Amino acid sequence: MGRGALACVKEACSALKLHGKHLLRWFKALLAPLFFIALALYAIWPWLPFVNARAPTRTIIFYGFSITGEAMNEAVFPAFQEKWRRETGESVELVGSFAGSGTITNQLIMGVPADLALLALESDAQRLAAAGVIEPHSWRALPHAGVVNRSPFVVVVRPGNPLGITSLLDLGQPGLALVHPDPLTSGAANWAILAEYGAGIRHGGGDPAAGVTLLQDTWRNVVAQAASARAALTQFQNGFGDALITYEQDVLLDTLEGGLAVEIVYPPSTILSEHTLVVAQRNVDEEEAELIDGFVAFLWSDEAQRLFADYGFRSVDNEINSEFDYFPAIADPFFVDDFGGWETAGPQIIDAVWKEQVLSEIGR
Repeated sequence: MGRGALACVKEACSALKLHGKHLLRWFKALLAPLFFIALALYAIWPWLPFVNARAPTRTIIFYGFSITGEAMNEAVFPAFQEKWRRETGESVELVGSFAGSGTITNQLIMGVPADLALLALESDAQRLAAAGVIEPHSWRALPHAGVVNRSPFVVVVRPGNPLGITSLLDLGQPGLALVHPDPLTSGAANWAILAEYGAGIRHGGGDPAAGVTLLQDTWRNVVAQAASARAALTQFQNGFGDALITYEQDVLLDTLEGGLAVEIVYPPSTILSEHTLVVAQRNVDEEEAELIDGFVAFLWSDEAQRLFADYGFRSVDNEINSEFDYFPAIADPFFVDDFGGWETAGPQIIDAVWKEQVLSEIGR
């Protein structure tokens, strides 16, 4: 290479070196602020308002009669939460409150902001409608006219059944001490009165007087009353009485698992209680209507009905009941509709017969 060419190469290299220094300075001038901005963002990132922002948790407020608490809290609620999260990506909080059906009905009338209530009696739904909490007969537009599940009424006795009780007729035998839920606060108690009255009539060939007689004999034997079915069971467990009349569900699973030192007597003729769901539309915001409707529909799904059966409630679908071998057949079941529904049974049997006739006769 000639000296001229060599000089040109050196000049070009010097130019590139000078240009590279300018580029380096430019990059440093640009990158330095970006580096510090990135460092600052890294330091404050956890506290930025949008970093942990998620869709707000939606809430359902649910009131239920006493014995529904375990099934709802331990099985039905979690299953729906998972289903809703899977289908929508949203979290749902379910706030539940459980007490005697009459008690929760009074609470709703007083203004508690429940979205839904599962009641032991359709007559409690009628009370809510009369108070303007829900629309009249709105529950009857739901599946199965609002009935979510059922439970036959049974007699719970001490181990070995020392008094030899075989039917509801035996609750009137002299000297028996009976624990009974309180009709003033407990839906179970009202079902029990219909069970006692109905068993008397059926044994008496359809004569209402036989129903009145059995009620009188039975209520002479009542030694303790409690505000709910669950409270009555607690009294019996604590040693009160020789027998307890209550829902099958309240004692079935614990008895099978050995958790209760009692026996269940299945009367050949007894009533199947039916439990009614109501939607308090006045408490449901428009933006929550889809969520509430989704939960309502879920309660009658096969999944939820099997969960209820897992906890001792009989499904409204008898095919599902047949999957569970701990539900024995009832020889002669009857229903509130056999008495004209609660609109008739309430005033004509609970009020006119039990309150005015039976209690007066036995001096209570």
